[in-house]
Amino acid sequence: MGEFDLIARYFTRPVRRADLGVGDDCALLAPAPGMQLAVSSDMLVEGRHFFADVDPAALGHKALAVNLSDLAACGARPLAFTLALALPRVDEPWLQGFAQGLFDLADAHRCELVGGDTTAGPLNICVTIFGEVPTGQALLRSGARAGDDIWVSGTPGEARLALDALRGQLTLPAATLARLRARLERPTPRVALGSALRGLATSAIDLSDGLLGDLGHILKASHVGATIEAHAAIDLLASSDQQESAAGNFDENILMQCALAGGDDYELAFTAAPALRQAVQAAADGCGTRVTRIGSITPGPGLRLQGRAGQALPGRFASFDHFA
Repeated sequence: MGEFDLIARYFTRPVRRADLGVGDDCALLAPAPGMQLAVSSDMLVEGRHFFADVDPAALGHKALAVNLSDLAACGARPLAFTLALALPRVDEPWLQGFAQGLFDLADAHRCELVGGDTTAGPLNICVTIFGEVPTGQALLRSGARAGDDIWVSGTPGEARLALDALRGQLTLPAATLARLRARLERPTPRVALGSALRGLATSAIDLSDGLLGDLGHILKASHVGATIEAHAAIDLLASSDQQESAAGNFDENILMQCALAGGDDYELAFTAAPALRQAVQAAADGCGTRVTRIGSITPGPGLRLQGRAGQALPGRFASFDHFA
C-alpha cells in the first residue's frame, strides 16, 4: 500500500468546518466572528511516550486527547486537527485500530481531521489542534492572584501509579491496574470543564509533566507563589478506587511522588477567587467532573508544601523533563 492509498483508506473523511481539508496542500480555517483561534501541537514518540505493545486504538485516542487537553486548559472549543504520522511499516490492522481510536474521540468532540503528513520512519505521532475561544476570554497561565484557591480536576497521580506498575516497580491488583492503565493510555481531556471555567478561573494549565512542575509555570507567569496542602492530593489518590484502594499498600512517600510529580494525567490545575468556590463547584458538577481545592496562591515567590498539621514539608519533587 502506498502513502496516498494509506491516507485515503484510513484518514480521509468529509469535513464540515474547513473550506479545504485532506487532499489539498493547506486546510483553510476561520474562527466564528468574535472568536480567536487556539492552536497547540504535541508529539508522541514510541519508547518515550508509550510502550511498543500499546493497543493502537488507545494510542489513537491519546494522540488526540493530549491536544484536546491543551485546548481545555485555555477554555477553547475544538474545531479541527492535523496529523503527522511516521510509520516503520504499513500494518493495516494497526492502522485500523489507531484510526478508530483517533476518530472515536474526534467525533465525541466534533473535531475534524483536516490534513497532515505521512512518512516512513520510527513510530512518531504529531497532532496539531485548532480550537476557538471568545476574544479576550481564554484561560491563561498569567492571571493567578494572591489569595486565589488552587484546584485540580480528577485524580492526579493515577497515570504514574499505572506506569510504575507496568514497569514492574510496584504491584497492583489486576482490576486496579486495568482501571489505572486506562487513565494512562486513554486520558479524559477536560474540554467541557475548561469552557465552564471561563469567567471563573484566573489561570489554568493542563497536567502533563506533574502537578507541582506544571503549577510552577502558572506561578512563574503570574509572578506569585503557592502553598500546597500535600495531604489533599495524597488523599485523592489513596481513595480514588471505590472498589479496592489503588494505593492501600503504599506509604505516603510513594503516593506523594505520584500525586505531586507523576505526569501524564491530563487533568486541569486552575486558580479562582475564594468567593467563587460555589460557582466553581457548580461548573464542575455540571460537567460531571470532580474538582478539589489543594492550596492557595501567595504573594511571595516560591512553592511550599504543607502537611496535615500545617507543618512545612521538606523535599523537592521534580516533574518530567525530556532533556533532564
